[in-house]
Amino acid sequence: MRPEGNKHPRKVKPRREIAGAFEFMDPEKPLTLLVTSVQQARQVQERLRSLVRHVPLRPDQIRLVGAADVTFLGAKEMVAAAIVIYDMVSREVLEERTAVCLVRFPYVPGYLAFREGPAVAAAWETLSHRPDVMLFDGHGAAHPRRMGIASHMGVLLSVPSVGCAKKRLVGEHEPPGLRKGDTAPLTLSGETAGAAVRTRAGVKPVFVSPGHLADLPSSIALVLALCSRYRIPDPARRAHQLTQEIRKAHREG
Repeated sequence: MRPEGNKHPRKVKPRREIAGAFEFMDPEKPLTLLVTSVQQARQVQERLRSLVRHVPLRPDQIRLVGAADVTFLGAKEMVAAAIVIYDMVSREVLEERTAVCLVRFPYVPGYLAFREGPAVAAAWETLSHRPDVMLFDGHGAAHPRRMGIASHMGVLLSVPSVGCAKKRLVGEHEPPGLRKGDTAPLTLSGETAGAAVRTRAGVKPVFVSPGHLADLPSSIALVLALCSRYRIPDPARRAHQLTQEIRKAHREG
């Protein structure tokens, strides 16, 4: 997962704009994410599901990894997203972008993309670097309709995507071994939808599942390649730090 021979991308100073004046997404913008009912949302998921493809990620084509993290502000009437672009060869963050939007969809388990996705899409549109793959703090195929936020956003953004969640949403699994790299299949309705993955020895596993243009073995390999000292992948950890900075700025502002 570390293509050493590729030319180093143009270096840029990481961008640290912490959501500026909290500008909101234009509600007139024709994003598939902006739906108002669960019935509409389910129809969108079913339509997008037909576009999902599970194929192996190619390590020789992966250098820039994007990682997205999301948090809610105030009384959860606003959602903030951060995207980090990480170079797997230099192990450096090349770019950081954030966005804050009004929440336009209620909390309903299984429909995370409709609450969090607009802020992720807004941050995505400001990126200077296009990642070779996106990592989401959520699920892909390990979802009741196989359409977690990683699958959903992968299709909408036309980018390979992987879900790496801290908690299980659905399915059953045995405990993975205690060593880093040990895995256990996560099964749903008799099929393998993801895996519990031990990213640090003796630490609780994360739950990995393919989103779009990725399969399970290559998704697991990517997550493990991105974990150095911590339970979650390095770029995902940095994206989480950024969303916490937004929360702090919002509380103090």
